[in-house]
Amino acid sequence: MERQTFKIRTMNKISTKGLELFPRDGYEVASDIPNPDAILVRSADLHGVELPSSVKAIARAGAGYNNIPVDECNKRGVVVFNTPGGNANAVKELTIASLLLASRRIVAGINWALTLKDKADETPDLVEKGKSRFEGPELKGKTLGVVGLGAIGVTVANDAINLGMSVIGYDPYILVEAAWNLSRAVKREDTLEGLLAKADYVTLHLPLVDATKGLLDKEKFRIMKKGARLVNLARGGLVNEADLIEALNTGKLSAYATDFVSAELLACPTALCIPHLGASTPEAEDNCAIMAVQQTMDYLEEGVIANSVNFPKCRLERHTHSPNRLVVINRNVPNMVGQITTLLASAGVNISDMVNHHRYDNAYNIIDTEQKIPADIAERIKNINGVVSVRLIENGED
Repeated sequence: MERQTFKIRTMNKISTKGLELFPRDGYEVASDIPNPDAILVRSADLHGVELPSSVKAIARAGAGYNNIPVDECNKRGVVVFNTPGGNANAVKELTIASLLLASRRIVAGINWALTLKDKADETPDLVEKGKSRFEGPELKGKTLGVVGLGAIGVTVANDAINLGMSVIGYDPYILVEAAWNLSRAVKREDTLEGLLAKADYVTLHLPLVDATKGLLDKEKFRIMKKGARLVNLARGGLVNEADLIEALNTGKLSAYATDFVSAELLACPTALCIPHLGASTPEAEDNCAIMAVQQTMDYLEEGVIANSVNFPKCRLERHTHSPNRLVVINRNVPNMVGQITTLLASAGVNISDMVNHHRYDNAYNIIDTEQKIPADIAERIKNINGVVSVRLIENGED
């Protein structure tokens, strides 16, 4: 069988270190390629964009996926990938920098120093006389509350321990992989309220979903220590901005550092407004592109899923005695597997290995067989009520 050529459409500039992983003899990659099998995207907004029926996967070179119409992808059986951890070090470094900037009044001091540029010989004396206005506390010995212990939150917590801070963490949904990497010195807090009441500094590392929108509001700020400092490089919508500004203006909070900027925050003297630089490093862009490309290739060539935001993680190793692979996406309802395997059995197709996982309303099946699956059987499986899509992969080729 001649190897299929997969078509990949890029919606943003994607790092060449990722794109060069696509084999030239099996992939076509372009920003205007028609009827793509997959889309690679960074920040381009796909809401309202008509996705071709050929699209099987969308890979976001980054952790956030608010720019992708996930609900629509669910209906069509389009697997959406992200790249958690690919930009973790970049965001962690900016978080640590933000803690220092929020504490030591470094930005205000630099801006004031710039006003002395025309004072000539007076400058050193003026600096010594005025520097006390920009004093701020050290991080060492203070308590940092980390809300969200994913790839980024864990690295922030661990590095804060190394800076001499006491660290408490809150994440009711922490994954096993993250827990393994978390320093034993980080103390667990059972409630968000408990963390807020104890922390001198709070940093947010959560996705923006319905349950987290406006998570920090007037009620939560009231719980926090007077003069506490808040860092938010995750999503602007995690914080009720009007309540935040009130907390800053009354001195309840000493500072707020964020890279989600608004006109209202720019007008607030104790808000440190950083351009959206969290993942803006060449290393992070390379890492995310490499992850996105590899995940796309694994899915198209082998049907395996890793780091999907709408489908379960699913992997099945290929064996030489079962070169034929059937990949089925269906709604998570009873008797789907039974109907699929019955049709295969009716055609004399023996299943050598299979795996079935589900997430939310979506179920995903990888079925390896010893015999080639007839095209008419694949079509009959596709016509089962509740089946969304069917793919045949033979010897790694569709």
